Amino acid sequence: MTEHDAQPTADRDQTAAGEPQQAAEENGAQVSTDATPAGAPEAAIPELVIISGMSGAGRSTAAKCLEDLGWFVVDNLPPALIPTMVELGARSQGNVARIAVVVDVRGRRFFDNLRESLADLDSRGVTRRIVFLESSDDALVRRFESVRRPHPLQGDGRIVDGIAAERELLRELRGDADLVIDTSSLNVHELRAKMDAQFAGEEEPELRATVMSFGFKYGLPVDADLVADMRFLPNPHWVPELRPYTGLNEEVAAYVFNQPGAKEFLDRYAELLRLIAAGYRREGKRYVTIAIGCTGGKHRSVAMSEKLAARLAAEGVETVLVHRDMGRE
Repeated sequence: MTEHDAQPTADRDQTAAGEPQQAAEENGAQVSTDATPAGAPEAAIPELVIISGMSGAGRSTAAKCLEDLGWFVVDNLPPALIPTMVELGARSQGNVARIAVVVDVRGRRFFDNLRESLADLDSRGVTRRIVFLESSDDALVRRFESVRRPHPLQGDGRIVDGIAAERELLRELRGDADLVIDTSSLNVHELRAKMDAQFAGEEEPELRATVMSFGFKYGLPVDADLVADMRFLPNPHWVPELRPYTGLNEEVAAYVFNQPGAKEFLDRYAELLRLIAAGYRREGKRYVTIAIGCTGGKHRSVAMSEKLAARLAAEGVETVLVHRDMGRE
């Protein structure tokens, strides 16, 4: 629907001859016929990437990579809805500046609308790129057999029949692609590196860290990538004047870091994390959860987590601090 179509019928009749649009009365109320208020900023059209290609060639990995780089990603969106998605992004006042849409043959009949949608986007002046994921027949067969899933187009036939049918359906789209990536000999990390090289710009992709304090008596965090044990330090629980407080208390924190090995641990562990973070970035890992534990998750782990999170944030790592078990006692 265009802005002209959205006007009340009576208003269109008054303005059809090119007369200046004015506020019209409808049911006794003033209704503005201007589609955009004077002085209102023009909506910014989001950048658009369309991810497509062969099933099993790595579309999900490519989409996840863009999501980690801050793109708004929609998987398996019917092509006819892509212009609507772009329009919604334009209305977000800059909150959705980059949209990635995964389009493939899973949409079946909906996929036939892709050509029409691309023409619509071009007429609107939308900047869009098509990323096509390609792979050899041998590589695709191995991947489908390894996960024991049928090809979405094979029907009652063989995997190779589905691959052949899909290649034919995607032939024209592949020819229109701005970027074709052959993943036949690539692993997941190498594919992510190629996507980073194309879309991350000159900046190295960010690593986001969650630092979590916890108590061993409540169990290990199931989502922890790294676990450090603070039970090598004396427990403030056995100091009567400190027992009621947590590691957020200055006196408790001072007690913890005055113990032999506490400051040395913080310095060396932070140095170790710098080394690990560099490797995570190379391998395409963007999120890491660092769990710091003590007996109850109240004193030592809380104090150390606070210091470690502050250290990481000071070094430019986007950091979230969570005290999982503080307050459970």
